[in-house]
Amino acid sequence: MSHDVTPSTDSPFRSEPTARDQAPQFVLPLVVRIEKAAPPARTDALETAARAVLVLLSDERSVGDGEWAEVVRDWQDARIRKVVRRARGAEWRRAEALPGITVTGKTAEVRVFPPVPLDGWPKELAKLQVSGTDLDDPEPPAEADAGAPVLWLSPDLDMSAGKAMAQAGHGAQLAWWELSAEERAAWRDAGFPLAVRTAAPGRWAELTASGLPLVRDAGFTEIAPGSCTVVADHPALR
Repeated sequence: MSHDVTPSTDSPFRSEPTARDQAPQFVLPLVVRIEKAAPPARTDALETAARAVLVLLSDERSVGDGEWAEVVRDWQDARIRKVVRRARGAEWRRAEALPGITVTGKTAEVRVFPPVPLDGWPKELAKLQVSGTDLDDPEPPAEADAGAPVLWLSPDLDMSAGKAMAQAGHGAQLAWWELSAEERAAWRDAGFPLAVRTAAPGRWAELTASGLPLVRDAGFTEIAPGSCTVVADHPALR
């Protein structure tokens, strides 16, 4: 799934052309492990993908003079695109051999890689399927902890799991950008606790008007350009 994000003034996710479109375009690859016999639960996959984005952004290789820092800066200076692909068996083992970070949830495994040029994917990842990331929750997710960050999904959009994983990652990234260095460190040190839940319609209207970070999708896949997909409700930003 391909998606694209931005902060409120020049959102990396908006559909209108901006200066971000003039920059070289990069994409953040995410690969979710989906074994036929034991696919992950949908909500856990979304939460694990969001944490994977945060783990990459906070990794020492992504900041300062780290080995990934330049490409991460180039990616964040352009449209913030994320693409989720799926792998199993030997495909997953090949993906694991590439430089990246695997983040594990209760049932989900997601590997995040440093950004790559839009048309410069490593062949091991380029071969992986984008479609087929349809996942289910065996039982309804528990109510989110009010004291922890929640990434609220729009109740009005029907997104595949891969699309929703990328959108959750966008929401986590917008929250990260808004936090102070101290707030970021506290979130990181706690292991990036977060929940992904679909908002009730009335609550969604309140959230989108709240001033909290809001993802507007660029509309490359599945949904219309400018659709509001996620509100990042971090306690430090309320």
